[in-house]
Amino acid sequence: MRIFVTGGAGFIGSALVRHLLENTQYEVLNFDKLTYAGTLTTVERVAQSNRYRFVQGDICDADAVRAAIAEFKPDVITHLAAESHVDRSIDGPGAFVQTNVVGTYTMLAEARAYWLSLDEAARERFRFHHISTDEVYGSLGETGLFTEETPYDPRSPYSASKAGSDHLVSAWGHTFGLPVLITNCSNNYGPYHFPEKLIPLMIVKALAGAALPVYGKGDQVRDWLFVEDHVRALHAVFERGEPGRTYNVGGNNEKQNLEVVKTVCAILDRLRPRADGQSYATQITYVADRPGHDKRYAIDATRIKDELGWEPTETFETGIEKTVAWYLDNQDWWQAIVAEHSADQRRGLSV
Repeated sequence: MRIFVTGGAGFIGSALVRHLLENTQYEVLNFDKLTYAGTLTTVERVAQSNRYRFVQGDICDADAVRAAIAEFKPDVITHLAAESHVDRSIDGPGAFVQTNVVGTYTMLAEARAYWLSLDEAARERFRFHHISTDEVYGSLGETGLFTEETPYDPRSPYSASKAGSDHLVSAWGHTFGLPVLITNCSNNYGPYHFPEKLIPLMIVKALAGAALPVYGKGDQVRDWLFVEDHVRALHAVFERGEPGRTYNVGGNNEKQNLEVVKTVCAILDRLRPRADGQSYATQITYVADRPGHDKRYAIDATRIKDELGWEPTETFETGIEKTVAWYLDNQDWWQAIVAEHSADQRRGLSV
């Protein structure tokens, strides 16, 4: 098969590109604008494959999308390109509406036109797979889980833009018959994560001897999903998922943010002790909470397990150990990004 990956130089997209080239015989096109969060270093180890090609392009540019699709002739489009940082969406929501809503519309329009041009067998085989977030469902109380039937209740500009894109994808399936799939995942973590996000940010700041900023009391709960488990789920969905269906993907690892930060500190204490013998946990500081910060997310991933046989292989404990070790072994990768993009600076306080 030929797999067209939007956002394939980003965190999850690059993990999918690496997975497909290392574990299948599929051909892969990586279509990425290379914004601040996208870098081709994430796919360096597979870039020499004769089954890989890269096109720099913007999902909002219909001509560029159309040309890339026409040349590559994909069997599957996996749409991961998105603005994804909640704090940035508070400071500049317009970019999120443009990329996540308008960009998804552009991808759908071009995918439909291509799909209609195919012969019957190829049309039957084609899939448009949209990758989204559990944040579209809003915030949970102390109990309960998000299912595929949970009503949408987005609370941030980021989650609202992703909810809008989900609805567009669903509408293109219902109205035009485009064979669409949607996945909504919980918080990802792992190698090559842009260092503005919680886990890599804590590693970067800890090693720099800086304060480790915990929002509010740090009691917000997230379900953590190792990125390599996630891309195995994506692979299962576009290969075997039922068109028109949504699949929730979760890690079964609910943790408070403060617990996550303390776990990172404890691993660093073992693997890279501070010169003064103190724990990195002494660097934890409590800062003003994010405006409108959702309290708890948690995924019920029963459907994808029962229908497609997928479940996570990493516990939080095994996944976070691998993640911290990777950041210690790959400081050149993230130090350059932090220096170029001020990725360790706080955003989202403009309210």
